[in-house]
Amino acid sequence: MKKRLSIFFSMLLVVSMFLAACGGGDDNADGGGDGGKDVPQELKVNINTEPPSLNPGLAQDSTSGTVLRNIMEGLTRIGQKDEPEAAMAESWEISDDLKTYTFKIRDAQWSNGDPVTAQDFEYAWKWALDPNNQSTYSYQLYYIEGAEAANTGKGSMDDVGVKAIDDKTLEVKLVNPTPYFLELTAFYTYLPVNSKIAQENKDWATDAGDDYTTNGPFHMTEWSHSDKIILEKSDTYWDKDTVKLDSIEMVMINDPNTELSMFDNGELDWAGAPTGALPTDAMQALKDNGTLVTQAIAGVYNYKFNTTVEPLNNENIRKALSHALNREELIANITQGEQLPAMGIVPPTMFPENEKGHFPDNDVEAAKEFLEKGLEELGYEDASELPAIALSYNTSEAHQKIAQAVQDMWSQNLGIEVTLDNAEWNVYLDKLDNMDFQVARLGWLGDFNDAMNFLEMYKDADGGNNQTGWEDPEFQKLLEQSQTETDPDARLQLLKDAEAIFMDAMPVAPIYFYTNNWVQDESLKEVFVSGLGDVQYKWAYFE
Repeated sequence: MKKRLSIFFSMLLVVSMFLAACGGGDDNADGGGDGGKDVPQELKVNINTEPPSLNPGLAQDSTSGTVLRNIMEGLTRIGQKDEPEAAMAESWEISDDLKTYTFKIRDAQWSNGDPVTAQDFEYAWKWALDPNNQSTYSYQLYYIEGAEAANTGKGSMDDVGVKAIDDKTLEVKLVNPTPYFLELTAFYTYLPVNSKIAQENKDWATDAGDDYTTNGPFHMTEWSHSDKIILEKSDTYWDKDTVKLDSIEMVMINDPNTELSMFDNGELDWAGAPTGALPTDAMQALKDNGTLVTQAIAGVYNYKFNTTVEPLNNENIRKALSHALNREELIANITQGEQLPAMGIVPPTMFPENEKGHFPDNDVEAAKEFLEKGLEELGYEDASELPAIALSYNTSEAHQKIAQAVQDMWSQNLGIEVTLDNAEWNVYLDKLDNMDFQVARLGWLGDFNDAMNFLEMYKDADGGNNQTGWEDPEFQKLLEQSQTETDPDARLQLLKDAEAIFMDAMPVAPIYFYTNNWVQDESLKEVFVSGLGDVQYKWAYFE
């Protein structure tokens, strides 16, 4: 995830086979409830860990994204029908060549009363593109004319195709027609910031002080680092009459057993994904008593290989490690969430062929053949001569159990010694960004509903979310061709061909396709969990 690296990844995520949106068990898809008049509208959830950054330009994970999605609002918002709808932009026009969008900004206010302006969007996007600010997600803005050149130091920020024509009009020029652009404008990298404050205080986003102004359904009133975040209903939000919750308390409990116990004791209204995790040992009981909710989402749980270090710089060694995994066993014995084994990186909701994937699961014989080739190429006679391989994961009961099982599989099937390396989420992300690992667990949830989102992060070796050191000219060429291909079927085939190259090189070993699994208070309605696995509380209420 890093995409969306998710802490949702950092938790146990459970998987189904088809993409679906879920309103938390309520059939009213229009979010109509008024909330019980005598029922406290105070929601308590667990977000598992401290969000690494609540600056939209620096956010890179689902924990940060969860908070931002509920306190900030972009030009569009993914609505309860899982489609982009008008948000800060009350309307827009698209040019005949589909490359120029003109957004009309509605009358809206920041939480301090300042008007939300087109300049706030231009400032935020260009700030993320400024290479000095080291935004991991800057590449998500490359759809905009001149953005990549500005971000890589090959062009001027003045040539970036985003311009505030006036306070209420934002013009955006794209490199190519982008059918999912209105989904992108709902993503957190495309959120605005209060440019007046941000220019005066570079540290505006580090605490819930007066300078942390928001324009979404809720405003952050407390940020007790590594403890909890308190959100309260915003009095300045343009659509405040839709918001029924008065407050949301987001605690940071990094233990699934504690989380479920707090839910059972009434201290939490929700336990599990997409913001927390359920203990693996409790999954069957929750299924049996009928309280477990399971929703398929577009996401994949991976092991990334650092292809810049030996022996993982060898393609055959990487293939051996990937083919030697028994994914079905991991799902049946550990995650227990009906996940789908992943032998590809694009979810089957986008590539139906990936229900089967690019190679058989648990193909130990093929793994041994790849291992023999790799050892020969590296000058080893036997796997016992290989130095131990370090397998890294962030703190989580499920990640630990999976890593231990994989350690045994690689030892028993290939004779490779594996050591385990654990770190807390923020430290872990830094290790991956600095390529300070050999094999590392990371998940990815779609930022938008297109296969490109699962492929483009690997386009460039130094890309913000690549973290493998791998790149391939033919892979790059296919992705570039897909961006100009206007025939949908031809474009889809280009992306499938790109995935085939990626899976043949195996810079990543996919493990399983995600689902969300959770339990919730029966009186809690209209929590919206999208098909991409993120959560919004704008429409939620207690009855």
